[in-house]
Amino acid sequence: MVSPSSRRRAVDHVREKLPRVSQRRACRALGVPRATCRYRPRAPEKDRALARRMRALSSRHPRFGYRRIAALLRQEGFAVNRKRVQRLWRLEALAVPRRQRKRRRLGDASAGRARRTAAGRNDVWSMDFVADRTSDGRALRVLVVLDEHTRVCVAVKAARSIVGGDVLQALLAAMRRHGVPRHVRCDNGPEFVGRTLREGLAGLEVATLYIEPGSPWQNGHVESLNGRLRDELLRREDFDTIEEAAALLERWRVEYNTKRPHSALGYLTPVAFAARAGVGSAPLRRLPRKLMTRTAG
Repeated sequence: MVSPSSRRRAVDHVREKLPRVSQRRACRALGVPRATCRYRPRAPEKDRALARRMRALSSRHPRFGYRRIAALLRQEGFAVNRKRVQRLWRLEALAVPRRQRKRRRLGDASAGRARRTAAGRNDVWSMDFVADRTSDGRALRVLVVLDEHTRVCVAVKAARSIVGGDVLQALLAAMRRHGVPRHVRCDNGPEFVGRTLREGLAGLEVATLYIEPGSPWQNGHVESLNGRLRDELLRREDFDTIEEAAALLERWRVEYNTKRPHSALGYLTPVAFAARAGVGSAPLRRLPRKLMTRTAG
């Protein structure tokens, strides 16, 4: 038996090939009732509130797919599974536009696969820069620091220019809140290889894991976070001042850690994942008392 949707597609195909043929004539030729072609399914009453909430979440998070939206709905108390959300997602035409990325062959990633893997909370922090501009065209640099195991974004700092001393101050501020990591992973940029940062980390007994030049895949966790930051904030906001950028970046960091479901963590938030039993069970290393009392630069 031919389904009504198949009949509608057949009529639409005929009218696409023969644009001068009316719907009435195409239905008569194919033996399809016109009511079948004009019928548009409506969502059941029980799905309307859910669909409205999905549209609101999609408007707030336009780069989220249906899986992450489903996780947010479950956080809010909706008893829904992935298939139901996916069906309504298609009916509401909320699909995220797919972007085509250019392929770029940079070499063998074997060194990236062999890099140290974070064994627990505060084992490896990774950091990198994201470049942007304010509305007046002036440069904006954003330092991002990530705990690789829990995926918690421990720090985000915006400034016109960031040097090694600024990086150290941002790390010290993050260590006051989250503890001292055992390792820090970064590239070979001048801000990361300078004496100020190296000596500061050595004094705290923090080892530095430098990736090979031109090998961003060896710092893949923070590169992925940078992509989310660009996609969900930097490409959507036009900053007028550094202060505005810093406030919005900090708000995004808090929301990323506490509200945004993370696909690599089973759609838990990073904070919820870190709070699970067994995560970070080893005692955290704290900053020396003299550094705990200093204010961040």
